[in-house]
Amino acid sequence: MNPSKDAASFTESLLSWYRANARDLPWRADRAPYRVWLSEVMLQQTRATAVRPYFERFLREFPTILDLAEADEARLLKLWEGLGYYSRARNLQKAARAIMEKHAGQFPRDPREISALPGIGAYTAGAIASICFEEAVPAVDGNVLRVMARLTGDAAPADTPGQKRKVAETLRLLYPAEARGDFTQSLMELGALICLPGGAALCGVCPVRALCTALREDRVAKLPVKRAKKARKKEEKTVLILRCGDAIALRRRERKGLLAGLWELPNADGTLCEAEVLRLAQAWGLRPRSVGEREERKHVFTHIEWHMTCYRVDCETRDARFLWADARMLADEIALPSAFGKLL
Repeated sequence: MNPSKDAASFTESLLSWYRANARDLPWRADRAPYRVWLSEVMLQQTRATAVRPYFERFLREFPTILDLAEADEARLLKLWEGLGYYSRARNLQKAARAIMEKHAGQFPRDPREISALPGIGAYTAGAIASICFEEAVPAVDGNVLRVMARLTGDAAPADTPGQKRKVAETLRLLYPAEARGDFTQSLMELGALICLPGGAALCGVCPVRALCTALREDRVAKLPVKRAKKARKKEEKTVLILRCGDAIALRRRERKGLLAGLWELPNADGTLCEAEVLRLAQAWGLRPRSVGEREERKHVFTHIEWHMTCYRVDCETRDARFLWADARMLADEIALPSAFGKLL
């Protein structure tokens, strides 16, 4: 596709397809900036089908920006439990407070002011500016990069800042004078439903297949090109489920770094044997009675991979250095990251 030559045909075909085939998603019920912002943050690294119940539950509890700004952090994180990347939830609240303090509770319209809010990058700012305020500001994520790489036949590595800027500038030429929000969403939808990764693309039903360079040159499965990923750092952890009566021990992680400030099951670096686990429990002021069978689990973060050895330890006493949480607390109050939650 030649963006300057084929802009009108591309835009018209894509918008017609979108209006006939767009999914019925709750965040599309209206274009209030709060709803669009919340949905875009939740959709990062998460499928729409998984986000839907979180989005609806979150809005029931925090229906306005003011409600979010004043929310108790523990409750906020509990509602976020299962979505992962908890810093997103904290940044949502920081941004809500900034909107209350600096913008009198009104979501800013200027793309530069939107980008200045905590946790809002170029993609989210573009989505809000175009969908809510009809600005010609592209929202370039992995789906859109894939669509544009195939349409233009661009074999440059797609996952670089420079390429994202290049694609954004190309898209600015394609934005129509009206329906800019629909155009942004049509690009997202095309990447989510039709222009799928690898050999899964549904080129036969693509509304812009006549303009696709990659299809014409039989390179769909080869685009986009991505840089080789660095190998994840692997860490060995020994995780303990310390049980006393009907409660298990939890503790806070440090306020910086991975899973900052969240609850965790007590753990130690390295792979400990049963005797070492007993000594560790004793050093924590507990009276361990028995150690259950050793189990192995793996949890993958973006850049780190945990190889976890897990033991259940039944204890006769509790120690105040831990929070002792029963089933009700775990269900209703405590946000436990999935790395630890799946061990339970």
